[in-house]
Amino acid sequence: MDVRPDDLLKLDSQLCFALYACSKEVIRLYKPYLEPYGLTYTQYITLLVLWEKDDLSVSELGRRLLLDSGTLTPLLKKLEKLELVERVRSAHDERSVQVCLTEKGRSLKEHFLDLPQKMFCCTGLAPEEALRLKEMLSQLLGNIRAVQKDTV
Repeated sequence: MDVRPDDLLKLDSQLCFALYACSKEVIRLYKPYLEPYGLTYTQYITLLVLWEKDDLSVSELGRRLLLDSGTLTPLLKKLEKLELVERVRSAHDERSVQVCLTEKGRSLKEHFLDLPQKMFCCTGLAPEEALRLKEMLSQLLGNIRAVQKDTV
C-alpha cells in the first residue's frame, strides 16, 4: 500500500489522537459514578493508589500517578477538603510530606468495589482483548519512558 506523506498528517492517522480520544471517553464514563461523591477521575485514581498502599510520600504518589507536584498539590488539597486524606510532615524527614487516608477515605473504597466491572462492561471488549490492550498500553508507556530517559 502506497502512503502519501500528507496522509500521515490526517487526524485519523494519528495514534496520539486515538489514545487521547479513547482516554477522554473512558474518563467520561466514570463521571456519573464519581460525581455523587464530589470526585474527579484524577482524585479517584489517587484514592486507588492509596487504597492499595496507604501512607505514601507526595513524591511517591506523584511517581505512581505520573503527576507533577503542580497538579498533585491542588488535587490533594481538594481531597483534604473532602476529608478523605490528610497530609502530614514526615517525622523522619520534615522536607517530606506523607499522604494518609482518613477513616472516611478508607471506608469510601466499599462504594467503588463494583466500579471496575461496570467500566469493563462499557468497553465492549472481551476479557482477553482488554488484557491484551492493557499489556500493549503498558508496553507503549514503558517504551516512551525509556526513550525519554535516554534523551534527558
